[in-house]
Amino acid sequence: MSGASIYILLCADGGYYAGVTRREVEERVSEHAQGLIPGAYTASRRPVKLVFSEAYERVDEAIAAERRIKGWSRAKKEAYMRGDFASLVALAKRKAKAQR
Repeated sequence: MSGASIYILLCADGGYYAGVTRREVEERVSEHAQGLIPGAYTASRRPVKLVFSEAYERVDEAIAAERRIKGWSRAKKEAYMRGDFASLVALAKRKAKAQR
């Protein structure tokens, strides 16, 4: 794999965790699931379940996508995972309106 992938995990507490990896997504998810990353957000929120992943040709694009997703609300993350881009636009407009 020359690029990278983003992934979203559903944690035992119901929260989502977004990450990025240059390795196989399943390998990285396994590390989270086994608690092999001490101090990681997911370490105390196991078990975790992979609910979404997306590959990118360039690492910098994957990193940018992960950072963007980490800042999103739960509703926006769920719309993205469903591929519901109309809702993404509506949720973005709602946030912009609230900030005025």
